[in-house]
Order: sequence, then structure tokens, then C-alpha cells
Amino acid sequence: MDSLQLGCVINIDKFKKSFNIQLMEKRQVKTKELFKDAEFLYHEAIKELARKKLRNAAEKAWAATVRATTALILARTSKEIDGTRGLTKAFEEIVREDKEVEEKLEGRYFTRESFLHGHCFYMGILEPRDQIERRIKETIKYIKDVKKLAKV
Repeated sequence: MDSLQLGCVINIDKFKKSFNIQLMEKRQVKTKELFKDAEFLYHEAIKELARKKLRNAAEKAWAATVRATTALILARTSKEIDGTRGLTKAFEEIVREDKEVEEKLEGRYFTRESFLHGHCFYMGILEPRDQIERRIKETIKYIKDVKKLAKV
């Protein structure tokens, strides 16, 4: 390999490293934005609770769960997920690969999907109220645990 070819190889390697670093930085920024949005939605859910708007509070808590879980998937896999169908599939893949995610998040994610999103918001089942309120309030713990597992 002559010096011109070697120079091209070195420049290509520098470009690849620079490009990969830019992608990593962009992914980190996007992940942090998703977590910030999750926390905002959680606080909106708490405001809805204070207004006695349980159905809206449940949906905002579910939306916060979705945002946090989306951030986890982005941080772990670099995949940007659009929609809950793809989110659930990607989350299940992480659960299969990571016992800690399975133990700490799986049940909580699916409880929120079924109970807050399905029963409360879509079906309008607003009883037992104390359990719904508890799950809404506990969403912040879910977000914090997801953040730890995402290593953000």
C-alpha cells in the first residue's frame, strides 16, 4: 500500500469514528429528551389527578411510561420506535435478553399498558380508584428505574 492509499484509509477511519461519535451523541440527546418528556407527562398526570380527572391522568401516566420505555430501547438498541406496537415488541426483545429488565420492569410495563391505558382510558373503568391513583403516582418510580437501566 503506498502512502496515498494509506492516507485514504486513515481518513476513512477518522470519518467513521467521527460519524459514530456524532450518532452516539445524537442518540444520547434524544434519549435524554424522551426521559424529560416522560417526566413532564408524569407531572401532567399528577395535575390531572388533582383536578379529579382520573381517566386523563391514567392516559398521561401511560404516555409517560411509553416515553421512558422508548428511551430505554433507544439507549440499548439505537432503534427509534414509532407507536406502541413496535415499542412492545422491542421491549419484549430486551426483556428476553436482560434478566434485570425482566425483573424490574416487565410486569410494571404491562400492568400500565393493560390497566391505565386499556381499562381506565379506553374502557372507562375507573374503579378501584385507589389502585388507579397508586399506579399513576408510582409511574415516577418506573421512569427512574428505566433511567438507571438505560444508563443515562
